[in-house]
Amino acid sequence: MSIVARVYGYPPDHNAGSEWMLHSMLRPLAERGHQVEVWLSHPGRSEKTYEIDGVRVVPFQEGIDFAAHAHTADVLVSHYENVPLVAGLARERLIPLAVICHDNFATSFHNAAGADLVVYNSEWIRRDGEIFYARYPREFLPRHSIVVRPPVIAKEYRTQPGDCATLVNLNPDKGGELFWQIAAWTPQWKFLGVRGAYGQQIMPPPRLPNCEVLDGVPGQQMREHVYSRSRVMLMPSLYESWGRVAVEAFASGIPVIAHPTPGLVESLGEAGIFAYRDDLNAWIDALTSLQDPDNWARASQRAAARSLELSATPDIATWCDAIESLAMKRTANGVRKRAIGTLVDVGEMSHSLGEDSALRGTNRACGRHGAAEHRETTTGPVDLQRKEGTS
Repeated sequence: MSIVARVYGYPPDHNAGSEWMLHSMLRPLAERGHQVEVWLSHPGRSEKTYEIDGVRVVPFQEGIDFAAHAHTADVLVSHYENVPLVAGLARERLIPLAVICHDNFATSFHNAAGADLVVYNSEWIRRDGEIFYARYPREFLPRHSIVVRPPVIAKEYRTQPGDCATLVNLNPDKGGELFWQIAAWTPQWKFLGVRGAYGQQIMPPPRLPNCEVLDGVPGQQMREHVYSRSRVMLMPSLYESWGRVAVEAFASGIPVIAHPTPGLVESLGEAGIFAYRDDLNAWIDALTSLQDPDNWARASQRAAARSLELSATPDIATWCDAIESLAMKRTANGVRKRAIGTLVDVGEMSHSLGEDSALRGTNRACGRHGAAEHRETTTGPVDLQRKEGTS
């Protein structure tokens, strides 16, 4: 069976959570003996076709004939801004289409309308999707949907925890500025910041001696360079639809302190330690409490237990079976003509997600993260003043 995906970027060059989720979904299909190819829609560092874990990746520089090649696929896969193009090819050539929804933005749901398979990355995204589609006739609905939580193979991340409080991706929405404020008020902790794959990166003030910044670390090297040095992971994110880094940290029993986004509440479950991102005192107090060896040990046990719980879910098998089913149904019966296209004006459909979330949705829909944005770094002053009030 031939599975062809069209996406913006792919590991290891594009080192972002959504791309690693996609890879962890395509990899088991390759292990089942299927031919899996990924064609990139944006120029990256790799200019020649390469293979990673059995998945063949065709860079933009060599992929000018994607549209001609797509008709040979048994199943097409896409996410984010590439969905409309791939949906058009799938409709024209009667090829089953699978769309991955990584967020609850109206544009994502709109573009996925009518797909043969929609994959939600969490239960709360699925619920929002069902609410979104409830307003439309049946012919516009996805034909089938499943939930696949971003798969993490725990044994590939498990290690002995280190001694740092760590944040991966230092952009403002991930909490870069708050991270350095916490560092200023907890000099007894070492802080490790890891540059992210996208967004403007906030650097620490030079006068903070307990801070270190690493350049972006590929996913396959996170265990060695990040988790082996981390005692606590901090995730003061404005928006997380799931929180893959937290689940990777749990594999090593590393506690996670997080802002209670719907995605992090779902992924961390009872193992999460939650603090609102606008409450600096809460983060300082939570981190201080984890200095106590007994408190840390209990939090670590909960983290490890949650890792085992998530590892036991059948999501990957469900995904592989669903993709194979699409291909078999096409071979046996052909596929229906899908109602993929413009339903109504996108502006009429968008629901209020808050100013910041709406802006993030626009960034996702308009080409993900530009190359210039990747290179931006801010080494400006960070407000280190601790807020007054109770935590």
